[in-house]
Amino acid sequence: MLRIHFTSDDLARVRFAEEPDPMWELNISLHRLQRRDASVLFGPWRQQVAPRLPGTTRLLAALSPARGYTCDFLTPQAGQGLAAQVEALRSTPRRRLRAELDVFRRLHPDVRLPPWTAELATGSAHLLGRLADTAHAYFDTGLRPYWYTIQEAVRHDVMLRARHLAHGGWAAVLDTLHVSAHWHYPVLSLDFPVEQDLCLGGRGLLLQPSFFCRYGPTVLFDPSLDPVLVYPIEHRPGWERPGHGPAARRSLTALLGRARALLLEAAADGTFTTTELARHTGLTPSNASRHLTALREAALISSRRHRNTTLHTATTLGTALLDGCRPALPA
Repeated sequence: MLRIHFTSDDLARVRFAEEPDPMWELNISLHRLQRRDASVLFGPWRQQVAPRLPGTTRLLAALSPARGYTCDFLTPQAGQGLAAQVEALRSTPRRRLRAELDVFRRLHPDVRLPPWTAELATGSAHLLGRLADTAHAYFDTGLRPYWYTIQEAVRHDVMLRARHLAHGGWAAVLDTLHVSAHWHYPVLSLDFPVEQDLCLGGRGLLLQPSFFCRYGPTVLFDPSLDPVLVYPIEHRPGWERPGHGPAARRSLTALLGRARALLLEAAADGTFTTTELARHTGLTPSNASRHLTALREAALISSRRHRNTTLHTATTLGTALLDGCRPALPA
């Protein structure tokens, strides 16, 4: 069980990461490769990327095993962006390397670390460079071709959570982060492989949606690091297909125009207000309203009044148009 202890100041500092974190996705996707689980959602992706991954991926896998503790320095807190995170990994201090490798040995008593980790513990610039280069190569092969889809799924989850927040406050958000989540102020409890307490102490909490996280939330082991809760999001089987990417959007954009294509794609994922769709697509509410009217007149979107707002969703025709603009899979 994981128990996260809040103060009133922490609640005021809870925020969402609006983008996927490259190094968290890298490490958790590596777990999906090693465990070979969730075959419906991730099996096709594994089949596509496994043959192309660099041989040095074993270096990362040694420190990021399928289950249990992963060295915290592999998910550096360097803000958004792979380049910054890889450079932070390359510059990991020797003291931190030694401490986290000691933690690894203690928490994985049955796992024998490779001999090269003894040199890594001395702060070897050469080995840190190899780890950093491997991380970049792994991302380019295993994640970059799918990054658009990963980004869209994370952004959609944040949009839904923002709606929960608007209607039910943080209690509605925290109670629905995972099926095991239970919020009773001042503690958020979640299923976890071990007993762990995380006291926020006024630092707040970053909620990080993760595409490859599957079964339960995870956190950093070191309580002195900035608190982050990584939690799984929902996505559809078939996400790895070529129809879920920029080419599909270009086809739809050519047909409808950029603004209406964005709005139709967003509305196909649920029922949203004009303001929510505007926020998600980067349009002003007035522009979104104008384009939604055109989509509604074309029977691609249905709209209905609810109290003082209008809710929009894609019609069957709108969904069929989206599917039709996606290229067919090769036989």
